[in-house]
Amino acid sequence: MSLLDIDERIVELLDHVEFNRSPITDIKHCGPCDIGLIEGGLCNADNVHVLKEFRENCKIIIAVGACAINGGVPAMRNHFTLKECLEEAYLDGIGVENPMIPNDVELPLLLSKVHPLHEVVHVDYYLPGCPPPADAFMKVLTDLLEGKEPSLPKEILHYD
Repeated sequence: MSLLDIDERIVELLDHVEFNRSPITDIKHCGPCDIGLIEGGLCNADNVHVLKEFRENCKIIIAVGACAINGGVPAMRNHFTLKECLEEAYLDGIGVENPMIPNDVELPLLLSKVHPLHEVVHVDYYLPGCPPPADAFMKVLTDLLEGKEPSLPKEILHYD
């Protein structure tokens, strides 16, 4: 959503970029691209597969937000076993009406821990925040489009 918060400045970007794979386009596989923006931590095997495919196809990978950089709030489950988390969510949690841990071959295999992106692939740049502010997106993307090393002045970052 922060990317969309750049408002009309997105039109300026569209002169230079093409959105290949995103929740907006719903494209399932990405082809070769220059810059990949990845958000979210790695919670299941599908996340890892998609990230590795993305890394293979992108010249530059940018980890976007706290979840991608350090696991964020989902990584709070790393203090418990996966079994404990599933039991709390599906068997013992408040409001559980039909206690049963889902077990369907269509569901992605959960990882025992939530991992940040850099534990699985090389990450070129980090865009911190939860979420990163729109101005930080613009600054990093503009710097890269101009062939400069991205730099984020402290005054455009916030952590609220």
